[in-house]
Amino acid sequence: MAGKHKNGSYYKLLTRNMILTVIIVSFTPMILVIGILLYEFNIAYHEKTHAHLVELVQKHKQDIDTFLKEKLANIEFLAGSYSFDQLTEKNFLKLQLQELRAKYGDVFVDLGAVDENGNQIAYAGPYELQNVRYSESDWFRAAIENPYYISDVFMGLRGSPHFIITVRKQYRGDPHILRATIDFRAFNQLVENLRVGKTGYAFILNRKGEFQTRPPADRTLCKSCYGYFIERMEKSDPSVLIMNLTEPTGTENIYSVAGLKNGEWLLILKQETADAFSDISRMVRIGILIFCFGAAGILLMAFFLSRRMVRRVARADKEKETLNQQMIETGKLATVGELAAGIAHEINNPVAIMVEEAGWIGDLLEDEDLGESENQGEILRALSQIRTQGRRCKEITHKLLSFARKTDSTIKDVQINDLIREIVALSTQMAKYNKVTITTEFHPNLPYVMLSPSEMQQVMLNLINNAMDAMEKTGGTVHIATKLSQLEKEHIVITVEDDGPGIPEANLSRIFDPFFTTKPVGRGTGLGLSICYGIIQKMGGKIDVQSALGEGTRFRIWIPFQKSDRAVQETVSN
Repeated sequence: MAGKHKNGSYYKLLTRNMILTVIIVSFTPMILVIGILLYEFNIAYHEKTHAHLVELVQKHKQDIDTFLKEKLANIEFLAGSYSFDQLTEKNFLKLQLQELRAKYGDVFVDLGAVDENGNQIAYAGPYELQNVRYSESDWFRAAIENPYYISDVFMGLRGSPHFIITVRKQYRGDPHILRATIDFRAFNQLVENLRVGKTGYAFILNRKGEFQTRPPADRTLCKSCYGYFIERMEKSDPSVLIMNLTEPTGTENIYSVAGLKNGEWLLILKQETADAFSDISRMVRIGILIFCFGAAGILLMAFFLSRRMVRRVARADKEKETLNQQMIETGKLATVGELAAGIAHEINNPVAIMVEEAGWIGDLLEDEDLGESENQGEILRALSQIRTQGRRCKEITHKLLSFARKTDSTIKDVQINDLIREIVALSTQMAKYNKVTITTEFHPNLPYVMLSPSEMQQVMLNLINNAMDAMEKTGGTVHIATKLSQLEKEHIVITVEDDGPGIPEANLSRIFDPFFTTKPVGRGTGLGLSICYGIIQKMGGKIDVQSALGEGTRFRIWIPFQKSDRAVQETVSN
């Protein structure tokens, strides 16, 4: 794992996997939702469009059929209301045409009476068609066989498109025909008004595929599909046929087809499929746009979120490794502490014997009269040195034992100010020797604190001695102050501050580590501040240090206390 952390490949792989996971988990539902919505919208819009086209074509089919039936009814009314003798009179027929035109406009172009041989025996209209013979005309042959007849649109003798409505009537035992010509423009306008979208237009075809309305500008029509339309449209079938066909040009169109005139004509509404379903294309574009924005958001989120989470994982792994290393170091320190305790215990006994023997030798020398022995002074100096170094060894072993065993001391109510005064009094002589001045600033009426006086004395002595050691070359001032903390409720703050050379920043993080010292060999064990740290922690307090090179050092100690009737607490800024 360490190798992976070192080269970063593990975290790169983790980042890639997390990004892929986020993308897959996020994209899948988004694609499904957008796809389902577009699919349902497509189906609904197709149904809506088809229903609209069916309704539109049926409405216009009804209008056109009504138009044809109405005009046929007009001619039938004439044929039934008047005798053929009247209808064959030119002036009478002209008068009936005028009445029709006055009532219905220019829809009726002319009127004519035709005998059984196809001769037009009476005519009223703008053309010279009197006595015209229609026996060879398709419309006449069909009209003489049917009581009522509506012809296809044709050019005829007048050279313009028109169609004829006829009513057959018996006159003197022979069939005669009353016919009327319908204005093509009025009829064509009914169909041309049918427009849908940008490309949709309508036209009418007969069963031969011939236009019964003005041909559209786009004549690239699918000729092969007309027969298919005719086959599908039965005379009695009122339904509208909707189908999609592709023109030879490659354009796909949607056709709506309905039968007219009992299926003899086809009303066809043609529209480009892309135009008919343009809203679907617009929704698809909107869906794609939403997908792109959503995808961009997901990708950004996946990238940044994965990077952030992997950084947290990397930081947690690093902290875990640091913690593991600290645990290893703690284990080592525990082992060293146990070893030190054993060594200290073993050394303490012979050192005590050495000190006692040195004292015993001193007593013997006092009883003996060495006279003017020139070695007497050297012997006494050596004995004094043995006693001094022996006591120093005992102090060191005592500190080792205190650090290793965490020996509990007697706990009692202590007035911090009084305890500090005692320590200052003990340190005054040493301070003068080192050209150091100790000043104090005590907060009055501090509450009593439950702690071990000897341990607290040890902490204060350590801090004062360290300050004096730091200023032994230059001298200076050690300022000790007490107050009540406002930030840390129910805590007393003790400050020990000097104006010495300060502590390098690189050493501040290790200053409470056991056996760490910057003093020369033989001047310090590196246990003082670590013991102080352990004592304060055991009291439930805390200690910190602030220092900068050339600006001195300040230690702060927070000691908790319990409210009691013996002390009055005052709130003071920390």
